[in-house]
Amino acid sequence: MPVNPNIRLSLPSKGRLQEGALNFLSAAGLSVFKPNPRQYQAEMPALPDLGVIFQRPGDIVVSVRQGSVDFGITGLDVIEEKRGENGEVIVLHDALGFGHCALTLAVPEGWEQVTDIASLKAFAASLARPLRVATKFPALTERFLSRHAIPHTLIAAEGTLETAPTIGYADIISDLVSSGQTLQDNRLRALPDGVIQPSQAALIANRKALQKRPDVLEMARRLLEYIEAHLRAKDNLLVVANMRGESPDAIAQKMFSQTSVGGLQGPTISPVITRESKRGWYSVTVVVRRDHLPQAIGELRAIGGSGIIVSPLTYIFEEEPPRYRAMLAELQK
Repeated sequence: MPVNPNIRLSLPSKGRLQEGALNFLSAAGLSVFKPNPRQYQAEMPALPDLGVIFQRPGDIVVSVRQGSVDFGITGLDVIEEKRGENGEVIVLHDALGFGHCALTLAVPEGWEQVTDIASLKAFAASLARPLRVATKFPALTERFLSRHAIPHTLIAAEGTLETAPTIGYADIISDLVSSGQTLQDNRLRALPDGVIQPSQAALIANRKALQKRPDVLEMARRLLEYIEAHLRAKDNLLVVANMRGESPDAIAQKMFSQTSVGGLQGPTISPVITRESKRGWYSVTVVVRRDHLPQAIGELRAIGGSGIIVSPLTYIFEEEPPRYRAMLAELQK
């Protein structure tokens, strides 16, 4: 077990969010070692001082809020639903890039007169009773409907929500939507302006633990170092090419004249030693956005590049993670 189990990170215990979290952490160099799949505790070899536990997504937020867990990775939907009003939950990173969905209002397909929130409000006003809304997210849904002045009654629901209008115990639903296929299968339609809470996986922490425990604060810095460096790197590639030129400065100027091969802070250019002792060959190394690669290859060839090698990047570290600085500023409030 970890050397210091008093610092703990909670991860989702099942489903696509758990799979996404484990895959993300592994890609970031923070693989989780769980020898027994039935165990709810695990280790992170890259950060041996950090213990890992597994909980339901909503319970992760509650545990971080109460301080029994220092860090958690779960969806923004449950974070905003359960974080409370005391400010104990701090979002360290709100865009980990997986677990995308949105808490959205959906109405029966047969409601042709309801096409947006304004027409839903008008329809609700025509009823002799409040609009019945089934949801597993009462706090977020209540705030949204109240903000739009839609008379309503919330109906707490467990299990599948999509059948609620068909069965008849609710008029509409407020539920998580990703592809929208499940809504279509149950003859429901999401309102285009009915998105209550966009969501993806996020990293959260307990405010008091960060303020009062230097070891937890240092662990937050290390987690954000790995995560931000990985997210920055995954959208970029390392490109190396041989190029003839009069000097490194001359080659750099040719590269700066192109749009895709200037690099993050400019290219690295070094002499190439050939067997024939011919001078004038240089090796050019540059970081290129992944989606700009075809254009970058063409531009390098156009200015004399050859023998081009492309490699993936694991990390791109900044001097200090911007989100770590943002966390420090938040802790001063």
